[in-house]
Amino acid sequence: MKPSKFSGKNREYTKWGKNFKEVRILPKAKPDTGRSVQLQVETDDDIAQGVYANMAVVSHAETEFVYDFGFLFPGQPKAGIGARVISSPVQSKRLCAALRENIKNYEARFGPIKSGF
Repeated sequence: MKPSKFSGKNREYTKWGKNFKEVRILPKAKPDTGRSVQLQVETDDDIAQGVYANMAVVSHAETEFVYDFGFLFPGQPKAGIGARVISSPVQSKRLCAALRENIKNYEARFGPIKSGF
């Protein structure tokens, strides 16, 4: 499936399918320094399909955060890790802000998420 893209305010949206939408928060405009750089992110079809995860483990060291995403089979005592993401503390903080905003928007549209904790 070819993704559709659209923009609004300081966000760029990519719709990958009926139920999956990627939102990127764009940095606030800075004074023009004479250099104009536009970031274009591309992905191949295998990555665009994604990996389903119903659990995540987050750990960190001084210089990085590690996110292990996995699938916990019902009734099984162990999970398989499907993806690992290693990120800087700055990017992790940006990810946290993006998740916080997306959850707020989701709950405004669909109602509160029942998390069980």
